[in-house]
Parts: sequence; C-alpha cells; structure tokens
Amino acid sequence: MSSYEDRLKALRAQLVRQKLDGFVVPLTDEHMSEYVGAYAQRLAWLTGFQGSAGSAVVLPEEAAIFVDGRYTLQVREQVDGAHWQYESVPQTSIAAWLKDHAIEGARIGYDSWLHTRAWVKQATEALAQKGAQLVAVDTNPVDAVWPDRPAPSDAKLVVHEDRYAGKNAAEKRADIADWLVSKKADAAVLSALDSIAWAFNIRGKDVERTPVALAYAIVHADATADLYVAPEKMDEAVAKHLGNAVRIHDRAAFADALADLKGKTVVADPERAVAAIFEALDAGGAQILSLRDPAVLPKAIKNDTEIAGHKAAQARDGAALSRFLHWIAVEAPKGGLTELSASDRLEAFRKDTGLLEDLSFDTISGVGPNGAVVHYRVEEKTNRPIETSSFYLVDSGGQYRDGTTDVTRTIAIGSPSEEMKQRFTLVLKGHIALARAVFPLGTRGGQLDVLARQYLWAQGLDYAHGTGHGVGSFLSVHEGPQRIATFGGGDEPLVAGMILSNEPGYYKTGEYGIRIENLVLVEERAIAGGEKPMLGFETLTFAPIDRNAIATDLLDAGERAWVDAYHAQVLAVVGPQLEGEALAWLQSACAPL
Repeated sequence: MSSYEDRLKALRAQLVRQKLDGFVVPLTDEHMSEYVGAYAQRLAWLTGFQGSAGSAVVLPEEAAIFVDGRYTLQVREQVDGAHWQYESVPQTSIAAWLKDHAIEGARIGYDSWLHTRAWVKQATEALAQKGAQLVAVDTNPVDAVWPDRPAPSDAKLVVHEDRYAGKNAAEKRADIADWLVSKKADAAVLSALDSIAWAFNIRGKDVERTPVALAYAIVHADATADLYVAPEKMDEAVAKHLGNAVRIHDRAAFADALADLKGKTVVADPERAVAAIFEALDAGGAQILSLRDPAVLPKAIKNDTEIAGHKAAQARDGAALSRFLHWIAVEAPKGGLTELSASDRLEAFRKDTGLLEDLSFDTISGVGPNGAVVHYRVEEKTNRPIETSSFYLVDSGGQYRDGTTDVTRTIAIGSPSEEMKQRFTLVLKGHIALARAVFPLGTRGGQLDVLARQYLWAQGLDYAHGTGHGVGSFLSVHEGPQRIATFGGGDEPLVAGMILSNEPGYYKTGEYGIRIENLVLVEERAIAGGEKPMLGFETLTFAPIDRNAIATDLLDAGERAWVDAYHAQVLAVVGPQLEGEALAWLQSACAPL
C-alpha cells in the first residue's frame, strides 16, 4: 500500500470479493462529524485528500472525488487526476454521478453508519433509474484493505465544569426531557459528538482539534439517560459528575439498545443521525419522530457564562495573535521565514498564555499562491518562504476551557500592488457592512450574506465559501445550525446569544488570497422609535487589521470611522496585555486611518 494507486487497486479487488460494483467513501464518521478521528480518515487514506469535506466513488473502471469550492485547487494538488475525476458540489452530486456512470444492474455499496437516511433515499432512487441498486455492507471494504488503520482513541473523558458551562448537566437533560414531553416522545437519540459533550458537560480528546469523546446517548422523558462509551474512557471523577441518573454502557452495546426501544416514541435527527440508527429503530419496532436533535439550538445560543468566557478567551487570544503580528512585522522583512515556521511561532504565542488546550483547527498559513487555496494546509512539500511584495494569509484559532476562537488576518509583506490593496479593501468593506448590520428578529443568515459580497460583486468578483459559521463554546469551531451563506445552509433564524464568524474573502488563483475574519455575537438592538425587535452584531475578536493593505480612498467616512473605532477597541482590550516593543507596534498598527 505504498502508493494511492495501490490502495485504489486493493479496494477494487475487495469490491470484487464482496460482490460489489462500486463503493461510496464519505469523509465523516458514525456521528456525521465534520472533523473525525484518525480511524475514520478513510478518504484521506484512499486518495491523499487532506481537506475537511469531501466524498469519493469507486467503480471498476473509474473513480471520482467530490469537493466544494473551498477545495477546488487543493484537491488537484493532492489527488492524482490520472486515477480520479474531480467533481464539484453542489453543481453535481454523488447520486447524479452514479446515475450517469453506474452500469445497469450494478450493486453499489455503502456503509449505513456513514450516511444519512436522506442520502440513502436519494442515491437509491437515482440508481433505480439505471436498474442498479444501493447495497448496505456489513464490512466497510476500505477498512478491510487498510492494513495499519488506527484504533479509535482511548483518551479519558473529562468534566466540563459548571463555571465554564453556565448550566449543570442535570438541568440541561431536564430541559430535553421537558421538550420530549411536549413532543409526546419517550426518548431522544443523541449521536452528534458535540451534542453529547454539551448535554452531559463532558469533553474528550478523541478528535484532533475538537474536544469531544466518542459516545452515543439516549435521553429519556424522565430526565434519565443512557450513555454509551468505551469503559476504559471513564474514571471516578466523570462517574461522580454524571451521577446516578446517567446509566453507563459500553459503546459497542448502542446498536442493540436501539433495537430494544420497541413501542417507544423516539426522536432521531435526520441530519445528524446516520441511516443505521433509523434502520435499527425501525427494526426494533420504535415509532420514530424525525426532529432536530434537542441539544442543537440551546447549544448554539450561549448563556451569560459562556458569553463571558468567550470574551475572556478572545481577549487572551487577541493578545497572542497581536504578539505574532508584531513578530511577523519585525522578522518577515529580514527573510528566512516560511509558512511552517510562522505557523509554529503563532502556536507558541498561544501556548504562552498557559491556558491553551489545543488549536481549534490546523492553522491555515499561506503566502502568495498558497493563500489562494481556501483551506490550504501547509506541509513540508508545499512550504513556501514568506517573501516581500506578497500577501500572507493566516487563519487560526485556539481551544480554551472558556471559549473557542477563530480569526483570519491577511498581512501585506512589503508593498502590495494597487490591485492587491483594492481587493483587500473590497473584502474589508464587505466585512464592515456585515459587522454593522441591524436586522429584524427572524432574519436568516442567508439573507445577510449579500452584505459581505456586494462590493466584490460590483467588480465582477466573488468567493466560493460561506461568509459565516457558528462557533461552539470549547467545542466545534464549526457549529450549527446558524450560518451566513447563500448555499449549503443559512436558513436558521439568528437569535441573540449565537456566535458566528464574519469572514468574506477573495482568492486570485496562482497569486494571492485575502480573508478578514472576526467572530461576532448576535445581540438585541434597541432602536429609538423602532416598531420591531431588532438584532445586530457585537464584534468579539480583537487584533489589528493591516492598515498597509487598505486603499483608504475606497472607504467612505462611515467605513473609516468603523476601522478607527475597531482599532481603538483593539488597543483598549489587547494593549494592557502587551508591553515594550510589542505595545509600541500595536499603538502604531491601531493608529487612526
């Protein structure tokens, strides 16, 4: 298995052994997670693709990999086009591709623990048009040919203390129980790892960059619960924290437990629970209510303790990032820096806080053309020197007990061209427009997306990613249900207490990338004389925006005032945490335009 070509050949041979004419390989786990443990990185092992979203289909004579606009460049650099066709979503889908490429009578395999019920239905219907069928496998054929596949993590669970959570786990489960009673349901299946972490106030180290533990849970209408987790992950402190109302079982017993819910009315989330869960409930005779996981929305709406924790984490993180930006300003002109050395130095500044638990995702550290790769991941073979007359894009964040951070800054190394400054400023104008937005209660994120794109659109430009995603509280850096996007989501009404990113960008293939990202808190806004409840955003992230990259003549008076006011806040929040040359640099970086 020394090459990806060998792995593809081995998988095709295994499909023959399993009497299959194809197989679908998604990048997820049995919890429908975005970020997955090493044991579930099947797509990366098979293809070499290192992005965080994608799928593949393998047929006897052809294979295709499906990614969205964030990975258009990356997939071509990491996956061999001699063996794989590149397909873009949402322009196409696996179901549509299979309808066109599968042969009549084909048996296309899938792992029912890695797909939603809706996907299974869509693919089944598409294949039926070719006289082909979708077949659930008992053994995942990728696992069968992956000789050194890592075992799932055995890291211990840890208690997420009430001083960070703001609400104890018993109260959270009581709220879920009340919700179940209102729906005339007996129980809810929780399979999303961050929902379980939130509902039980536990965290883990089973997924890199995301502090969750591999587990399942069933919460009952009497506020008791069953938690399914590997026994070696438990300890006395966690058992005491969970209490007698939470029954502990081996994670391996979960599927059988679903089959034992005969006659019960059970809530399962069609977006977050895999097809296998629905199949087990059906087979066991449960009545299924297909409703959203009851932890999702309360998890997204942060309480006062979580908001205060986020602000403390953001202030701490902003100081670490500002120290890094000062370091870059001093060291980059000397030469010798690379994307990797810069990324390592930024992590060191965060570690110097003494409170960093982990990064919140792999740092995107890209200079020049690498910055144009939206979710670029630097490695030795792609590592570029940070040279003058370039843009350096760094998207990074930290996991702290009191909050999760995510921030992007684009830094002009030397003197940027007039075009670079113009496009940086168009992105900045969009960022400011969204930051200043005031909108009525009930507004969806998708309705705000155009605010960030309008100035780029006016110049015939755009970016192929959403403008904003939700962020967890010492949880997933990408958290739903709220989004600011015109595609792939954005239908959730925004509510006070939600945290989102504000991150418009622009990417010129082969030359440079630009993104300006802060986190924002949805808050209530009182409008004098207003007749409707209104909302707006409070900016939570504090680090300088590079004044050297701004074409100030393209900003109107209100936009210039926003930049100056923002930088004044940066100085007020971050300044007291710095001293000496770093403080002097910050004062200069935050000077009025």
